[in-house]
Amino acid sequence: MSREKFCQIPSRSDTSTSSRRDFLKTSALTSLTAGLAAATPAMFVNTARAAETGRSANEQLGIGAIGMRYQGSVITEKARLYGNIVGIADVDRHVREQARASFGSTPRIYENYLDLLQQKNVDVILIGAPDHWHTKMLIDACRAGKDVYCEKPLTLTIDEGKVIRNAVGETDQVVQVGTWQRSDHRFRLAVEMVRQGRIGKLQRVTCATDKNPTGGPFEQRPIPEHFNWDLWQGQTPDVPYLPERSHYTFRWWREYSGGKMTDWGAHHIDIAQWAIDSLPVEINGRAKYPDIPNGYNVSTDFQADLKYANGVELLIRDEGRRGILFEGDEGRIFVNRGSISGTPVDELASKPLNRDTFSIYDNDNLERPERVGKLDAIINHMGNFFDCIKSRQQTISDIEGQHRSVSTCHLANISMELGRPLKWDPDQEVFLDDNEANAKLSREQRAGFETV
Repeated sequence: MSREKFCQIPSRSDTSTSSRRDFLKTSALTSLTAGLAAATPAMFVNTARAAETGRSANEQLGIGAIGMRYQGSVITEKARLYGNIVGIADVDRHVREQARASFGSTPRIYENYLDLLQQKNVDVILIGAPDHWHTKMLIDACRAGKDVYCEKPLTLTIDEGKVIRNAVGETDQVVQVGTWQRSDHRFRLAVEMVRQGRIGKLQRVTCATDKNPTGGPFEQRPIPEHFNWDLWQGQTPDVPYLPERSHYTFRWWREYSGGKMTDWGAHHIDIAQWAIDSLPVEINGRAKYPDIPNGYNVSTDFQADLKYANGVELLIRDEGRRGILFEGDEGRIFVNRGSISGTPVDELASKPLNRDTFSIYDNDNLERPERVGKLDAIINHMGNFFDCIKSRQQTISDIEGQHRSVSTCHLANISMELGRPLKWDPDQEVFLDDNEANAKLSREQRAGFETV
């Protein structure tokens, strides 16, 4: 089967209900890979206690949540399985008041997250704010003595990841990044099979997502009284208020995010790099950008080819069947949120993986039953975080791994913006002989919102 056909767009989305055949295959994999996932909530709640906080074994952890639109509300709902939601911070008064009501009207609410961090009854912080706030909020929370669950992508720039690495190392707080595909049994299985040589020597990985949306020009409007636009902008340039710059659609502005490259890429490229087990040294990105005043400004068409230090190629494409294709000299595996397929997968029934040689992660509870579905995987991921709060072990989406994964997304975006190939030194984390590219490792931060 050709690679093009293997990656072609299916008739249904990858999150649609599986066919009976796919369901049976998934059920078979479930029985074969029972050690790869996390617990059901009922089994888990009593095991996740932060022993080092001085609380009794029966006392719940206090959880504070920052940013309650969209994914922020999802992760907070899952975190309440393991503790009490005692505080909520959001720059939009309507959002924070609605969030408080949805959690029984008991959490205290704050406009500024720094006020939340001062509360002594808060042990854990969840960050669901927009991408350009992740680094500063995470560092401030760690320095306030809180363990942190931060939504992906971890950073806005590569240099921010270096600062986070140092801050987390200095404070020794437990941090989980919300790349929950690492806690989904399909992706874990695919990576483990690649690592154990089930497709021979890995040669190429293709990550496919969809294109960035286009939009604009958008109309400038008065800032709503219930919305602190200045605080929402944070480190980014102070510009006139456009509703389309904030909330969910911030992703399509380069000032605040990196488009699909850091949105879906933070998931798929992370899984690809987990399997590649190396770091990129060459990047060749190509893209087209819109020229719309007061409109979305991330690329409309994009692709990137990366070469890793171990010789593996990573191809990033904005079309095709959303997911990840691993190609080796003896086979291939395709995986996404709805399926995992390929001859090596079919052969698992007769040639199961040797659990004793599993290598990608060993800090989870291997007796947990398998679960299937996005929300189950998010519960698994949150459960791993609270397990690690108790054990003080490294989370499955650790800071170093996630810094390196999102750095690859940033590398692709930088090459695309410059319109030329680049060479990267992964040890020094700089571009080779390219001052213009190195200038893009960081961005100027607005006074008062600097990451320190």
